[in-house]
Amino acid sequence: MDEPVPAAARQPARVAGLPTLADTLRAQASVIARWQAIDGGMMTKEALRHRIRPGGPWQRLLPGVYLAVTGVPTTDQRDMAALLHAGPGSALTGPAALRRHELCAPPADVVDVLVPSTRRPRSTAFVRVLRTRRMPDQLFFHGEIGYVHTARAVADAVRGLTGIDEVRTIVADAVQSGRCPLADLIEELEEGPVRGSARLREVLTEVADGIRSAPEGELRGLLRRARLPMPRFSAHLYAGDSPIAVAACWWPDAGVAAAVESRDWHLSADEWEQSLARDTRMAGHGIVVLHFTPRQISRDPEAVTVAIRSALEAGWARPSLPVRCLPDRETAVRS
Repeated sequence: MDEPVPAAARQPARVAGLPTLADTLRAQASVIARWQAIDGGMMTKEALRHRIRPGGPWQRLLPGVYLAVTGVPTTDQRDMAALLHAGPGSALTGPAALRRHELCAPPADVVDVLVPSTRRPRSTAFVRVLRTRRMPDQLFFHGEIGYVHTARAVADAVRGLTGIDEVRTIVADAVQSGRCPLADLIEELEEGPVRGSARLREVLTEVADGIRSAPEGELRGLLRRARLPMPRFSAHLYAGDSPIAVAACWWPDAGVAAAVESRDWHLSADEWEQSLARDTRMAGHGIVVLHFTPRQISRDPEAVTVAIRSALEAGWARPSLPVRCLPDRETAVRS
């Protein structure tokens, strides 16, 4: 994983001082800007025109930005070209930056690039220029490709999304992976623009309540619509001082727990066995454990609500269990 460095110490696309054309192309994934090639003294205007002629060895990717090979440009080449178009001081953000952090990213036909608000490069082709007064103090670099930290990447990626489930998936992946503390996302939400932030605010409120995945967020919405009692999310259950398990959903007055089981979160046999062991421990303390899949929640919500309501009613009819819980709450999002 790339390490952050002060943005002022190293800017993306600032390699004009390299001694040869070959060195520059090697450093920039075979992508070069016109100002580097000509103003940097690497070649003449005539030589450049010869290389980008129809059928020539180079191709034009963006105005004044060229790819020194034929064929379809790679992700690195598109990202490098976007930064060269935006100019020194720019940085990838949004889905492009999320991919650099190896996180879930929404599909995108464009490369989002942040530039200081004082500069005026224009969006064009596959590049979307986002001017900001909040350029990050630190950037990550993969070679000459600079990109923002995870919280900024998440906030910029979800700002244009309208589907709550997609926002949940992106935020849950960033938080669960350990790459993006919830506190960083909350800070980014508070410092960033209000416009387009409603979905992110809603999802961060869910995460602060203990929801750790998109399917759990969908279940929370289903419970609200069905007017069922809201459980405690990501509750740490104890028998006395001895830990039992962490329940995704927990109704303490009924002694009922629910889990949303998805293949996305059980990628190995070991993880599956750990889930079974967790359920066995809870059952040993009299806890009723319900299981739902994301497909059930979205395709058959009525069956899910009936199962939960029946379990709660049965739980309320019996004595309370000697189980206490500590909710896994982080800093709440201020409304």
